[in-house]
Parts: sequence; C-alpha cells; structure tokens
Amino acid sequence: MAALTPLSTDPVSTAPVATPVRTARRRPRYWRGAVLTVAGLYFLTPLVSSFVFTVQVPNQGITFEAYSGILSAEGFTESLFLSLSLAAATIALALLLVVPALVAVRLGPPRLRAVVEVVCMLPLVVPPIALVTGIATVLRWGPDHFSRTPLYQTFLAVQNESFPVVLVLAYTVLALPFVHRSLDAGLRAVDVPTLVEAARNCGAGRLYVILRVILPNLRSSLAGASFLTLALVLGEYTVASLLGFRPFAVWIVSVSGAEARMSVAVSLLSLLITWALLLVLSRAGTGSSAAVSAAPTPVPGKE
Repeated sequence: MAALTPLSTDPVSTAPVATPVRTARRRPRYWRGAVLTVAGLYFLTPLVSSFVFTVQVPNQGITFEAYSGILSAEGFTESLFLSLSLAAATIALALLLVVPALVAVRLGPPRLRAVVEVVCMLPLVVPPIALVTGIATVLRWGPDHFSRTPLYQTFLAVQNESFPVVLVLAYTVLALPFVHRSLDAGLRAVDVPTLVEAARNCGAGRLYVILRVILPNLRSSLAGASFLTLALVLGEYTVASLLGFRPFAVWIVSVSGAEARMSVAVSLLSLLITWALLLVLSRAGTGSSAAVSAAPTPVPGKE
C-alpha cells in the first residue's frame, strides 16, 4: 500500500504538494538458501567421504593412525618445505614482473594493455604438458651443446634437487594469468595516473611511488594474487613429475600406492591449510587496505 503524507490545510502555505511514498516490500529469497544448500552439499560431501575413508578401517573400527603418522612419514617434511619455498619464490618473481608492467601500462598508451593481457593469458591456452616438453627440450641443450662451456654449470644449477629454479620459472609462467587478473582488478579501482602525478609533484621518486603509493592501495589484490599462486604451487603435479622433482603434490601421489589413507589425509590437511591461509590473507589484505585509505602517505622532504 502507498502511504500518503498529510497535506497542509493553510491556503496560503507554499509547501509542496505531498506525493505518495511507496514502501518497498521485502520478498523472501528462498532460492538463495536452496542454491547455497546445494553448493554446500556439492563441496562437503566429497570431503566428508574422504574423511570417513581415512578414519574408518574395516575390522578395526575408527582409528586416526592416518593422521598421527603424517609427520613421521618419510619425505613429508622435505617435500612440504620444498613446495613452500618454491611458492615463496614464485610469488616474489611473479609480483616483481607483473606489478611494474601493469603500472607502466596504466601510465602508458592504452593499446599496450591488450598486448600485456594477451601475453599473461597465454598460459591458459598452452597445456602444461606442452610447457614441460619445451622446458625439458631446453634443459637437454646443456649436455648436448654447452657441456664444454661455462654455461653448462647454469643448466646444472637450475636443476638442483634441493631447490630447482626451473620449477620457479615454470610456476611463474603458470601463475601469470591469475596474478594479472587479481592485480588488474585492483588497479582498475585506483586512479593510478592521478596518484603518480601527485606524488611526483611532491618530490617522490619512481621507486618510492610504487612502493609507498601504489602498492599500499593494492594490498587486497596482492594478497589474492599471492594466495592463488600458493594454491597453484602446492597442487601442481604435471610439471614437477615430468621433470623428475618431488615437491608436495608429487609426494602425495607417490605414497598413495602404499599408504592410501595417509595420502588422502594429507590432501585433506593441505586443503584445510590452504583455506586457512585464504582467510588470513583476505583479512590481512582488507585490514591493510582500510588502514592505508584512512592514513595519508608521507612523502620524503615534505611535512
């Protein structure tokens, strides 16, 4: 029903004529609950089934041996530490490549945005098996063509089993689409030319502008890009397996034959850890962005 405000009875009154005010009715959104319920069942049912498989042993009942023996399993600590180290290096390298490129594109000609976007999206088109085949072909050039040159030591160094740099380079290529999308969305919400011009007018250098003006406004985007890269590195199997390395994902598959329940238990724990990191990074990014927007950015030499 439309509610009418009372009209003035004074004939000399110059008050405007009252207009009907429509009160919006709040319709129940039953379909939202139905969609959320179906989505929750779709995601939780496999997880619950996997958990039951890890704790229920035929003829033994409920046991948590699959979880208690994870830390003492051979190769677990080494593979997890290797994957986390590769993830940290990949995040640093990917951000170091993408952030300056996107900032330069925002400040440069607009036609360059399409070129950078196409280059960053190419890993979605090229299958990982094709990428690892190309990498293996290049690595074979070392003993075939450079065995008598100093460059041969470089081919050996990038394949060091304790920290394979070649995996960092491959993971950086695979992470480019996700990092680009996350940072591009953050830069679209920031007026980069105005911020850069204001900071340069205050006497700030280019490096200071990027570190103290642009990056604080991209905290949430940087956190999202870092999480996506971390999830990619922890779950990547094809490249590492075909190149002969044994990070966390390859270790899980290697122990699945002898310890099936332990491999499923490790997969569940890694999934929970990834979700926990997502929550931490999202909260950290949101809180940092709010704090940065509330506090002015100091410029050296200016009070």
